[in-house]
Amino acid sequence: MTSLLALWLPILLSALIVFVASSVIHMTPLWHKSDFPKMPREAEVLDALRPLAIPPGDYFIPRASGMTEMKTPEFKEKLRQGPVAVMTVMPNGLINMNRSLTQWFLFLIVVSVFVALVTCRTLPIGTPYPRVFKVAGTVAFMAYALALCELSIWYRRSWSLTLKAAFDGLIYAGLTAGTFGWLWPR
Repeated sequence: MTSLLALWLPILLSALIVFVASSVIHMTPLWHKSDFPKMPREAEVLDALRPLAIPPGDYFIPRASGMTEMKTPEFKEKLRQGPVAVMTVMPNGLINMNRSLTQWFLFLIVVSVFVALVTCRTLPIGTPYPRVFKVAGTVAFMAYALALCELSIWYRRSWSLTLKAAFDGLIYAGLTAGTFGWLWPR
């Protein structure tokens, strides 16, 4: 078994490498260019929503107050008439990229800590690169990609978005695994 403290460098370096890779992937017009198309009649939608002053949060509309209401003809009619939507309302103004990037980097460190935790408990010092890559890559892929499927299954997020994000997760997992394999204690 390998000490978790012995993996501080691959933890931090893999998080930094994935941070840079994700920035390149999302700032260049690669496969994410068409992720969120412009809403039809956007100006009208904004004009209709603005006076409602909807507080920031996540909403499902229409939303029943419970199972009993979901079974009523009135609620079923609301669903039939639509629109049915899952909506995230963010605070007005510019998006705070510093806050988002900081949270993303902290998430990357957390993922790398879990990768380190699993690999250090399953692999001894001196394990060959391919074996470290396999274990670290599997754990990292699970962390970066598998949970995204839930959004498409339950909230109807487009599968193309989920699959593109899973492809990103595969890249991030490979970079994480490569870093752990490279810096694994000998």
